[in-house]
Amino acid sequence: MFDVKKEASELENELISLRRSFHENPELGYNEFETSIKIRDYLSRIGAEDIKTVTKTGVSALIKGKENGKTVMLRSDMDALPVEEKTGLPFTSKNKGVMHACGHDGHMAIQLIAAKILSYHRDELKGTVKLVFQPNEEEAGALNMINEGVLENPKVDGAFALHLWSPIKTGHIGLSDGPILGTTEEFELEIVGKAGHTSAPHLGRDALLGACSVVQAVQSLGTREFNPLQPIAIMFGFINGGTARNIITDKVKLGGTIRFLFPDEEKNKPVVLAAFERVIKGTCLSLGLDYKLKFIPSNPSLVNDPKMVAIVKKSVEEIYTNTENIEDFRSLAGEDFAEFSHRVPSVMTWVGIADKEKKTDFPHHCAQFDIDESMLKIGVELQILNVLNFLNY
Repeated sequence: MFDVKKEASELENELISLRRSFHENPELGYNEFETSIKIRDYLSRIGAEDIKTVTKTGVSALIKGKENGKTVMLRSDMDALPVEEKTGLPFTSKNKGVMHACGHDGHMAIQLIAAKILSYHRDELKGTVKLVFQPNEEEAGALNMINEGVLENPKVDGAFALHLWSPIKTGHIGLSDGPILGTTEEFELEIVGKAGHTSAPHLGRDALLGACSVVQAVQSLGTREFNPLQPIAIMFGFINGGTARNIITDKVKLGGTIRFLFPDEEKNKPVVLAAFERVIKGTCLSLGLDYKLKFIPSNPSLVNDPKMVAIVKKSVEEIYTNTENIEDFRSLAGEDFAEFSHRVPSVMTWVGIADKEKKTDFPHHCAQFDIDESMLKIGVELQILNVLNFLNY
């Protein structure tokens, strides 16, 4: 087998340059037009085959080995976030109000360099590598790619993804089998009352009071209705209502997420959502208010296949000569690689990037978020070894 570490090191400057270029030019979900062009051009230059645009701005391509065999998928997300960057980096975002604040810039760079090295050695591959660059991860674009056939022609036998992760310190790897990320359901809620003057509250129906009461009431679900040993988080991301200090508003709009990590997701999800609506209905009824509730399906739980996890552990051991830096990892975060994990054996690995001195320990989706670029090379090595260990052994 070729020297993965040596070849990744030789391309590290290009790797970092790619990441910084993506970082400077972020684009929101399904608007990754320039990003898509850049990826397709790069894949064309390295000799990838069957390069396609999938789901508006997504990209898929193949690296075919000399021998027939299985097909393994590497997946990278592409989209940025509606965040105004405050890192002060020399390669800060050029697009006002848009920022790569979740590491997707690094993921794309890692996957392109991994693809380049694998293309050099395609004659040594026993099978096919399918490269998938997915748009709109932040709002669940994976299912659209699946519906457009990205797991077929050739049929994918297994999938690998990684995520640069600031809650884990640099050099450490987060890896566990089974359900590792929670089910996520988004919601939009409108509390409907009757407008009035604040001097005569008995003549109105205060939607703002109803909104505050609902926010408080639904928190009881995690501590009083469901097993407290099974995590559930009901969080409100926005609340909008009212026009003046002396007017009782008749409408308040709220939005947020419900995240949980329960066994038997298919059975328990309807139970959780029904309980959530029951508390809202009861609270509004007690205050003489109406409501409108809309659920927006997001991500199912992400499930890491045990056999795929074993392959990653082998790859980590080849990189570090041991597995002492592997940490058990589970979270209520949502990641729509989960859609792939429910259809083919899959694994997502979490690559630690937190270094306080380098200021790379800020939370994801934060305006100060940055990554420890020294871990990009580890990501390349990891994905290449995962491919080789999956296809060739």
